[in-house]
Amino acid sequence: MVLFTAVTALAVAIQIQAQQPAPAPEPGPATAGLTRTVVAERAAAEPVIDGRNTDAVWRTAVRESGFRQWDPLDNAPPSFETEFQVAYDEWNLYVYVRAHDPHPDSIMRALSRRDVRGPSDQIVVFVDSYNDRRTGFQFAINPDGVKRDYAVYNDGHEDGSWNGVWEVATVVDSLGWAAEFRIPLSQLRYADGDSHTFGFGVFRDIERYKERIGWPLISRNVNGMASQMGTLTGLEGITSSRSLELTPYTVAQSETRAADAGGFERAQKLTLGADLKFRITPNVTLDATVNPDFGQVEADPAVLNLGAFETFLGERRPFFVEGTGLYRFALNCYIVVDCSTNEGLFYSRRIGRSPFLRNAFGNASTPTSTPIATAAKLTGRTGGGLSFGFLDAVTQHVEGADGATVEPRTNYAVVSAEQDLRGGEAGVRLIATGVNRALDDWTRPYAHSSAYATGLSVRNRMFGGKYEIAGSLAASRIEGSPEAIAATQANAVHYYQQPSDDLELDPARTTLSGHAEQLKFGKYAGGIVRFETSFVRQSAGFDVNDLGYLRRADQQDWSTWASLRFNTPRGPYRWLQVNGNHWQTWNTSGTRLQTAFNGNAHMGLHNNWNLHAGGTVDGLGETYCDRCTRGGPVLRRSRGIFPWFGVNGDNRRTIVPSMWVNLGYNDDGHTRSVRLNPSVNMQISTGLQANVGAAFSHNQNATQWFGNFSDQGVTHYSFAHLDQRTVSMNLRVNYTARPDLSFQLYAEPFVSTGTYSDIRELSATPDASEYADRFTSYTPPAGASTGFNFRQLRTNAVARWEYMPGSTLFVVWAHGRQDSGQIPSDRTWTAEYRDLLELHPDNTFLVKVAYWFNR
Repeated sequence: MVLFTAVTALAVAIQIQAQQPAPAPEPGPATAGLTRTVVAERAAAEPVIDGRNTDAVWRTAVRESGFRQWDPLDNAPPSFETEFQVAYDEWNLYVYVRAHDPHPDSIMRALSRRDVRGPSDQIVVFVDSYNDRRTGFQFAINPDGVKRDYAVYNDGHEDGSWNGVWEVATVVDSLGWAAEFRIPLSQLRYADGDSHTFGFGVFRDIERYKERIGWPLISRNVNGMASQMGTLTGLEGITSSRSLELTPYTVAQSETRAADAGGFERAQKLTLGADLKFRITPNVTLDATVNPDFGQVEADPAVLNLGAFETFLGERRPFFVEGTGLYRFALNCYIVVDCSTNEGLFYSRRIGRSPFLRNAFGNASTPTSTPIATAAKLTGRTGGGLSFGFLDAVTQHVEGADGATVEPRTNYAVVSAEQDLRGGEAGVRLIATGVNRALDDWTRPYAHSSAYATGLSVRNRMFGGKYEIAGSLAASRIEGSPEAIAATQANAVHYYQQPSDDLELDPARTTLSGHAEQLKFGKYAGGIVRFETSFVRQSAGFDVNDLGYLRRADQQDWSTWASLRFNTPRGPYRWLQVNGNHWQTWNTSGTRLQTAFNGNAHMGLHNNWNLHAGGTVDGLGETYCDRCTRGGPVLRRSRGIFPWFGVNGDNRRTIVPSMWVNLGYNDDGHTRSVRLNPSVNMQISTGLQANVGAAFSHNQNATQWFGNFSDQGVTHYSFAHLDQRTVSMNLRVNYTARPDLSFQLYAEPFVSTGTYSDIRELSATPDASEYADRFTSYTPPAGASTGFNFRQLRTNAVARWEYMPGSTLFVVWAHGRQDSGQIPSDRTWTAEYRDLLELHPDNTFLVKVAYWFNR
């Protein structure tokens, strides 16, 4: 109730301030003269995009300079001069940038595939076509013509999945190098009108000096990026007509797989699909996909999960990645500048997930992912600062063995709207999600028939944008059969059956509802000090996992974070950051779950090497684990210390090494862990890069959950000492013949083996202060596992050719081998790798051809 009142009061305060003009930035060395204006020249004839300023429009367009350095020095003169000009016609925006360099042979160059930046100079054009100081598009190019582009949201967050269709040419000559851009206005989004003003900026990286300069003046001491842009005026009579982009594609696929009758079989299929982008108005766009295929997307990394919580897997499918900033509503986001929990109301990997009853009722021919029949997104932004989006997707019914349903036909929907206030300094966001399933007798006992969630968030920057206060409210409701809701109450998100809390599992209920709140305040800009303090709470019944991602409910957390940032080179460092964190967590029954402190330090040296170190002290005071027994009594936690450190080399060099080390000491010395992550990146030639990495870990966990066993009405909550060794390798090879023709290889062998020993069960005093007194000896039932041995190899090889702007050809080979068992192995990891290569492979060959139509 207190949080609800606080968030409501914050929303009212924002509305009151919205009636007043936005305060002007405080003057000072880093902000004075930030706003600059450039006038675009109307082109009578379209310039030839060849990287040269020989066209008529460039002889009359205003030439702008005045670039200033913002990294490593703030507001310092640049090493070399840079100039740019801007022109336009009804359909396109043109930008010419001249990057002077007295030593053209020293310009750093790297030929890589699109959207991958190698160790090279670059020029970036930033266009805030709404001129809302919150969003925009970035178009980046290096001297070899490698393109990168981003959609920008929330005043600086980059969506790298956005791939616009635009043209650029570069030249390297005696003056340095130059780039000439043609950006179709159909790729931008802006309000309808006779004249327009865009936010605008140009950046340049001089890689050999690790120097970044920009127009207008940019400062790292000011929060945000789009809000620091200059303005582009003079845009009259640009197009407001509708445009249609259609990309039909065909996919030919051949794969080997295990046959139901034993052995292996080969299956071939030919599918057709299409992607559509329809610009209804200059500021409203419809994206749709029919029978989408994402075979060119890299495989997920290997992972072996022995914990209670679901593993988060990042989204890689272009349709769902692009524009996700509008649908993002974070949960358990303790630090706004680095919200890395991944929890939120919308988790797009739920759409097209692996059929959830595949292991129970599937067979060898059951697909590993649910086919998506169709999906669509409608997005837009009004001139008044209202951004809105609607996403809808339908997945197909999937059958397993003997006609059993392993995934029902399902509809997923998300609607989101955000209103910026006071020129983007404040805002209100509303989001709602819905899932509806066509259940049958196979799936009704296991799946929710419907699931709905909604969220409201507000934010407000104050005191020149240095401080921000934000709050959010969310609610959820799921519905299903008594069996499905009972299983939800008993899973690791909730554990209603836990005997030591205030919750009771109700086997008769058919709905489950809950709510979540968050309130935070922090300083994120200005000076060397940053801080944030936040309070987060989720009720026990809160559950958004039908379309969102939530590790657990039933918790409340108070976290405080502070850092010191030194961006000006001094003494041994080029930059330096130190930070400290403190957090305390309870469940809603009042049991203290965690009290911890964390400290970290990061330093960039003048030779461009970086050093990192830190550590966490956990279990301060009397704390308990309410998830360790998987629904049983809470278990007292012991103090733990977890130091770490890392080093990474100068990424401008031919060979760039790195090493990360994580250590752990816990359970009064009974639990120890070490993890080493060495890697080396090699720039073998201009167009050939390779990265080889490894992960070696040894985990001796004295409190690994072993199983809950019932015997004559008594449940034994058992634990074991786990001795686990994991070795994984990863290899990435990128070869780029031309900016539009590239080849990528990714391979990851993974082996993990573990042995269980010293099996115990909870004693009558699991809250004892001494570790040994929390357990008593136990003999598990016959046949219980003594360990495990998991081996996996995943490989992807992708050749990509953009044979015309927006039109691509993919040739893909996906290769996999996997084996697992409950017998631990004491063999060396090299022997395990040899055996891995002897397993029968699953191979998939795929050819995808897409052609881009634009009218």
